[in-house]
Amino acid sequence: QVRLVESGGGLVQPGGSLRLSCAASRNIVSFVYMGWYRQAPGKERELVATIALRGGTNYADSVKGRFTISRDTAKDTVYLQMNSLKPEDTAVYYCNGYYAGSSYWGQGTQVTVSS
Repeated sequence: QVRLVESGGGLVQPGGSLRLSCAASRNIVSFVYMGWYRQAPGKERELVATIALRGGTNYADSVKGRFTISRDTAKDTVYLQMNSLKPEDTAVYYCNGYYAGSSYWGQGTQVTVSS
């Protein structure tokens, strides 16, 4: 059983920052990759950023230069640092991890960017 628990969402003004955390119930170095996705109202879930087993990262074009994915293997936690937030970043953000042939999701955390 694998559990992923997100935290850190909230309301922030445009131009502000938030850091999301995703705590895993097992050692994150056992995941082939972990990542963040988001889903805005009325839209499909989309990739935000991923980090692979060996540390390689990948970002959606819309967040490049503003968001940074990282991990702390001692805490089994993956982070998403979000800077220069825009109203169009408003969404529910989900943590995802691929382990032992299966994909696992967290429950999501709401991020709202509004003045």
